[in-house]
Amino acid sequence: MKPAHVFGIPNCDSVRRARQWLDGREIPYEFHDFRKEGLDTVQLAAWIGQVGWETLLNRRGTTWRQLPAEQRDGVDAQRAQVLMLAQPTLVKRPVLQTGQHLEVGFDADRYATLFKGCP
Repeated sequence: MKPAHVFGIPNCDSVRRARQWLDGREIPYEFHDFRKEGLDTVQLAAWIGQVGWETLLNRRGTTWRQLPAEQRDGVDAQRAQVLMLAQPTLVKRPVLQTGQHLEVGFDADRYATLFKGCP
């Protein structure tokens, strides 16, 4: 099986829980640290095409709350994409990519369904 890809930042609690879940089941994955490796324009556009910018944009996090009101107010698809590229920590985490499937956020039940049949 081709390894999954987990995107996020290592000190995020949700990312930590997702990685522990995968490690505990010995499911191979590659980790992509947004802070160190950034976020690719083409990849972000593909994600937005799959799940929508509203799902990807983390409006609960510290980074969002620290943005000036004029950047937060009236955000649309184009502005959201620009913001997420400039500050990848605005992407809801973790993003798990397995082949063509994309999961945003960690939910143990969804992961169990997705990896059904894995060790």
